[in-house]
Amino acid sequence: MCGIIGYLGKEEAIPILIDGLKTLEYRGYDSAGFAVVGKSNFVIEKSVGKVALLEEKAAKFKKNGFNTGIAHTRWATHGKVTELNTHPHSDCSNNIHIVHNGIIENYKELKEKLIKDNHKFVSETDTEVVAHLIEKAMKDGGIQLEDAVRLALKEIRGTYGLIAVDTRNPDKLIAARNFSPLILGIGKNEFIIASDAAPILKFTKDVVYIQDGEIIEITSGGYRISTIDNDTINRTPQYLDWDTSTAQKDTFSHFMIKEISEEPDAVRNSLRGRLSVEDGEAVLGGLKGAEKNIGRIKRLHIAACGTAYLAGKVGEYMLEEYAGVPVKVDFASEVRYRKPIFNENDIFLAISQSGETADTLASLYEAKEKNILTLGIVNVVGSTISRETDAGIYQHVGPEISVASTKTFVSQVAIMALLTIYIGRKKDMSMVMGRRISSELLKIPELMEKVLSQAQIIKKFAKVYSSYDNFFYIGRKYNYPIALEGALKIKEVAYVHAEGYASGELKHGPIALIDKGFPSIVIAPQDSVYEKTLSGIEEIKARGGKVFAIATEGDGEIAKLADSVFYIPKTLEMLTPLLSIIPLHLFAYYVAVARGCDVDKPRNLAKSVTVE
Repeated sequence: MCGIIGYLGKEEAIPILIDGLKTLEYRGYDSAGFAVVGKSNFVIEKSVGKVALLEEKAAKFKKNGFNTGIAHTRWATHGKVTELNTHPHSDCSNNIHIVHNGIIENYKELKEKLIKDNHKFVSETDTEVVAHLIEKAMKDGGIQLEDAVRLALKEIRGTYGLIAVDTRNPDKLIAARNFSPLILGIGKNEFIIASDAAPILKFTKDVVYIQDGEIIEITSGGYRISTIDNDTINRTPQYLDWDTSTAQKDTFSHFMIKEISEEPDAVRNSLRGRLSVEDGEAVLGGLKGAEKNIGRIKRLHIAACGTAYLAGKVGEYMLEEYAGVPVKVDFASEVRYRKPIFNENDIFLAISQSGETADTLASLYEAKEKNILTLGIVNVVGSTISRETDAGIYQHVGPEISVASTKTFVSQVAIMALLTIYIGRKKDMSMVMGRRISSELLKIPELMEKVLSQAQIIKKFAKVYSSYDNFFYIGRKYNYPIALEGALKIKEVAYVHAEGYASGELKHGPIALIDKGFPSIVIAPQDSVYEKTLSGIEEIKARGGKVFAIATEGDGEIAKLADSVFYIPKTLEMLTPLLSIIPLHLFAYYVAVARGCDVDKPRNLAKSVTVE
């Protein structure tokens, strides 16, 4: 959600900022802008729409000595999508320029005070208040930019990741963070600060993660991290072990299809070194030190949003059936408002690809206040959730660029299977069962590749069904969350109305919608609820509905009922979601392409939702 980048170095800033904004496009945005400063002048440019439009405006500025700058992709929250509301925002004197992710909750009262003090506002945004607060602090106190930022932030209530620059001092950037990510990249004679690692990877893999309540001052001579009260913080840079090639589309038309093709490797990477088949155990080094508490677990609370929530729902079935642990899965956005009950020996698990999801972080802090053990499953090393939890598991799948999560979803499901083995073996799971699940789990990536090899079949089905505007996605038991995930994906990328339902619930109301124009995608592997699922298909067909079934290889019976069938290999029932989801991800992608949608950057959506 939004993206910010700042550069200070010896190179021309504009091309670096534009290139950085392009790498941040996947986060979701509606307008973009930059401000660059040199020794004697500065330039601000903004545009509504794609970064490419901003790039066209920037083409006239070549080798103008702008070596410092800030840039932003905006996802509108306060004010319409206009150039006036696009970042960067400035003070009255046009000296202070800032870019900001987050929400200033008390901006209205601050704005009223500033207007009474003769400050002139030109936008509808909450962000512009910050620039004027900094201006006021510098005028009133005769202080430098970094101290003015401190004073301004003390008046602000809300969330922010922001960067400020003063045209009168082009050799300095000031950045600050509170619940909105910032990462500093340390290059050779240059610094890049951004809301995401993607713009940094091209220049350096040496990074420093800025934490909540911290301010960073960047000059050509180095950087200094401090608290809002100006206490110095020393932090050693980390090496960001991400392959830059994963942030490129290569020969693929879109990042989404590239990342779907990477799903088998995502599972491999999440499993690598974490299974001992001989002992029937999962080896999770990130949980070291928490083993005793995990062994005593009475209930697991899972909080997540969107696709990560659905991975948690798959895990709920796994953990309850095989580990014997009661599980409660909540939308993170509801946790702190629902007053959840945490008891002794309960454990809290936050799931988030970015590790920065605002609602998931809020639910984590709620759990921490109740003094229970907190765990995390995240993809981004050094992210806030990874730092704030007591222990956790990294996904190790590299950057995911497409807004619609695919490879990180299967990774999260695979990790839930690992967690099931890990907890189950500490409870009542036998070594024999541990070995069986472990050995089958290791086979899954190869089976996933087999499913992907049939992508052209799904493409043909997608062409047939792409004219429909309504779908049911139906599954049972382990594949009920997969039905929800399939419906979510086609909504996200193809703008098609789709509803995910538990198969048994269809006759309790929704079946009234079934007709020839409302097809159903039914996940129907040969598992413990296979006959029940077939009965559901019979009910749909009896009412003239079309059925596209996902079935197990060798199932000839289902072909007699369904209009279309796609086959997946046989595996353990608890692991079928790792196979059944692939055709649904592919189907959503190909339907979106057929409908001419912007697959990687769906309208109104953001990759990392960092505001409530």
